[in-house]
Amino acid sequence: MGSSEKTVLVIASYDKGHDFLRTCKALGWRVVLVTSESLQGEHQFPAEAVDEIFYMRDVEKRWDPAETQRAVSFLARTRVFDRIVPLDDFDLEIAANLREHLRIPGMGETTTRYFRDKLAMRVRASSVGLRVPDFVHLLNDLQIKTYIERVPAPWVIKPRSSAGAIGIKKANTQEELWSVIEALGDERGSYLLERYVAGEVFHVDSLVHDRKIVFQRASRYGKPPLDVSHGGDVFTTRLMPAETSDARALIEMNSQVLTAMRLLRGTSHTEFIRGQGDGQLYFLETSARVGGAHIADMIEAATGLNPWREWAKIELAGENGSYELPQIRDEYAGLMVSLTRQETPDTSAFDDPEVVWRMDKKQHIGLIVRSPSPARVDELLAKYVERIRADFHAVAPPQERPTD
Repeated sequence: MGSSEKTVLVIASYDKGHDFLRTCKALGWRVVLVTSESLQGEHQFPAEAVDEIFYMRDVEKRWDPAETQRAVSFLARTRVFDRIVPLDDFDLEIAANLREHLRIPGMGETTTRYFRDKLAMRVRASSVGLRVPDFVHLLNDLQIKTYIERVPAPWVIKPRSSAGAIGIKKANTQEELWSVIEALGDERGSYLLERYVAGEVFHVDSLVHDRKIVFQRASRYGKPPLDVSHGGDVFTTRLMPAETSDARALIEMNSQVLTAMRLLRGTSHTEFIRGQGDGQLYFLETSARVGGAHIADMIEAATGLNPWREWAKIELAGENGSYELPQIRDEYAGLMVSLTRQETPDTSAFDDPEVVWRMDKKQHIGLIVRSPSPARVDELLAKYVERIRADFHAVAPPQERPTD
């Protein structure tokens, strides 16, 4: 290893972020990957982009923090890690702990809370004046009783540290709610209770360098992800025209969120909802990761910007390095994904020239369409979703825990 060669330690409990790894290697960095032992022999991480790979013992992709700290400290006896980067929500705390222990620059444990702990991010957002649905920590009996007397049902019970709609439960009556609370037992402190807000759900995907948001795009989901998860349907999202009042409001609110959460550098996927009853935008949650469910592929299709690659460039530039945004293509794209009844669904009938991406995964169908016209994207999404519902769509129970 040359003395000038720097090393990035990548934490990845799931098989993802291949473009991130390739970009690190292309920029001349040595790449050390630590991933889950349960992926050994099954993952597809690009071998040409990884100098060394190590496996951590895991239970459903979760690693013991103390054991991980000892393992990485052992590696650090003969390696100097200049960066530590986690690729998924579930890796953030591990990476923060390692940075603190090894004194490596990057997001520490306090800031990480704002991007992993749904209670912490809501408390922080409220403290700076951002609008959030009424919530309470699912801990103190009197506070919970006071809350449910003040805030009418329905409510949602959310794990503080899961991602997306995983593990979320809905309660329509006080009896249902207390039944859920009782079932949680001593784990209830790891949950929050929130007013269920019906309405359109949006997301803003961003890149941040040196505290400055250098890229952000607003998108609108079809059905809210929570409704798709619990009721079953085709997952869809599409980029919004930047000049619309909705997109401008979302971009402004997203800027306030990332400033409040103190994101120094990296990437973020943040979700908002427009309340059906009052028409107001509410902050739902944020994260320090690339948007999942192939949202990154949709953004690249429309703009030419690959969020994984640009995130790698920003991370490696660090505190004092420079970063320049690539040229952006100003087009629109829409994404649709569904479970299927068929093991290998035939997508050849979706033959419009706007189709630029097809998912290759068993029991799934996924398509991305791109056009200079947002109306054309909406038209194709509507047409294709109806066909997917009729000919392919299957329903699975809501996720209680993360999967690959």
